[in-house]
Amino acid sequence: MDSVVSDAAAFGVPPLVDTDGPVQPWQTDPTRAPVATKIVVAGGFGVGKTTLVTAVSEITPLQTEALMTEASEETDDLTATPGKLTTTVAMDFGRITLDDDLVLYLFGTPGQQRFWFMWDDLVRGAIGAVVLADTRRLKDCWPALDYFESCGLPYVVAVNHFDGSELFEAEDVREALTIPAHIPVMIMDARRRISAIETLLSLVGHALDETPE
Repeated sequence: MDSVVSDAAAFGVPPLVDTDGPVQPWQTDPTRAPVATKIVVAGGFGVGKTTLVTAVSEITPLQTEALMTEASEETDDLTATPGKLTTTVAMDFGRITLDDDLVLYLFGTPGQQRFWFMWDDLVRGAIGAVVLADTRRLKDCWPALDYFESCGLPYVVAVNHFDGSELFEAEDVREALTIPAHIPVMIMDARRRISAIETLLSLVGHALDETPE
């Protein structure tokens, strides 16, 4: 399985040694080559992609947040997220080291339809994707599900429960979205680091099962 992040410099990815984050063993020992893996975090507008990347990143995450303006009122539905003041206009980027030598590079996609043209570039070289879902507006994650199904990229569905929203079981969400039985569906909290890491580990395991070579 091709797990090396390609064209990192083209995306403006920070260098491997980051003075803002903890120094990992593979960064200081030239005899240890990390397994670098690219993962995409996708989903609808305001579903928690930036929150997830920020929660798990061991370096200062790269964000392309822009202030919401009146010009977007007709295209961005803020009914479920009335307090949202910014939106991702290019991508989020973070890094987390798991099991000493397994390095995950996280790329969060923009959620609005007018930025979907960037997805092909962001997905290139990824081993899999996390599709975030909000039970208050499940239809918003359909474009991401259709995209990864059509391109054959392994993915998992992570239901990000927001405060005040009705709680549903993972199997209820699977049925509502008609997710195939072999695709992991889990309940998580994008704000909690351990919850987000469990989701990423589930994706890595699923990707290995789907493309073991």
